[in-house]
Amino acid sequence: MTDTLLNHRAEGPASAPPLLLGPSLGTSLALWDQVAPELSISHRVVRWDLPGHGGSAAGLIGPGASVGDLADLVLALADSLGIGQFAYAGVSLGGAVGLHLAVHHPERLSSLAVICSSAHFNGSKPWEERAAAVRAGGLATLVESANSRWFTGGFTVPRLVEDQRTADPDAYAACCDALAAFDLRDRLPEIAARTLLIAGREDRATPPPHLREIADAVPGATLVELPGASHLAPAQCPAAVLTALRAHLTGGAKRGMEVRREVLGDAHVDRAQDRQTPFTARFQDFISRYAWGEVWTDPTLSRRERSMITLTALVAHGHYDELAMHVRAARRNGLTPEEIGAVLLQTAVYCGVPAANSAFATAQRVLAEEDGSGG
Repeated sequence: MTDTLLNHRAEGPASAPPLLLGPSLGTSLALWDQVAPELSISHRVVRWDLPGHGGSAAGLIGPGASVGDLADLVLALADSLGIGQFAYAGVSLGGAVGLHLAVHHPERLSSLAVICSSAHFNGSKPWEERAAAVRAGGLATLVESANSRWFTGGFTVPRLVEDQRTADPDAYAACCDALAAFDLRDRLPEIAARTLLIAGREDRATPPPHLREIADAVPGATLVELPGASHLAPAQCPAAVLTALRAHLTGGAKRGMEVRREVLGDAHVDRAQDRQTPFTARFQDFISRYAWGEVWTDPTLSRRERSMITLTALVAHGHYDELAMHVRAARRNGLTPEEIGAVLLQTAVYCGVPAANSAFATAQRVLAEEDGSGG
């Protein structure tokens, strides 16, 4: 690590879609400890430290710094890692960096998630006063109030409080300067990236109306409010944040429906949609959003590999109607009749000969209907 780059941690497959995670003022990349490992299953996750926080050099910014300066450091980090376009999610000051990138460098963002943040931070005066106090007296007072500013009563994350204690006062004050000067409200309608806003309903620093303001101004933005969450939602409510981010990063139900049609075909999906009732609507949404929007879009396995696994599981459980559907899907995913037969022969060993016998009969019928190859 050099003093010219932000300290960072990269996780996940190098070939996976890149996702950059930004921290809140006073914390380090540890803010994402409960979320980043799960996201790294499907993404190349890069989380970074603010200047003077965690492992980043304090001298990366100075008095009078702007959010644009921080955004430039993030772009320099991405460039050093060979990352062109990336998804971005950030908390508080990290979220402001994301908004700046979306406005000033739209070509770099594939999507944006802004968490417990704002397009402005209640004017310059509170931040100017905080910067002056920190420069004069250090961070002791802020350490004492960290839990009440960041979390709901009784909750704490000692590692994050320690981050506040060990941050460099001058770099922290420079970050306050950046927040004091930040106001992108008039530029929000320009944001074209697919945008998610996550608000903590108990957040006093950037309460839900701040996120609603962004959601109302950014075309097509989605807003999620988390009950019980305060300012550092990824640390206090990691499961809820993870669920929202996963749906956002994969395109949720919309992307799931696209993949479902690509794999199963329009005719099948149209029939399923035509049969949908108010009673089954939530189940159909679950299938599209979770099975197709999250699992089938995970780049770790190819669609060919997923088809082979799915065929095996369906044989094992005797789901032969579903098997017929997925034999067609396997052909659409590039498997030959010979490869499908080899998969079913494998099931004879591990799922039993009677199950494989029924599976071969189902597959032969489907293949004959599809392309006459089921001899």
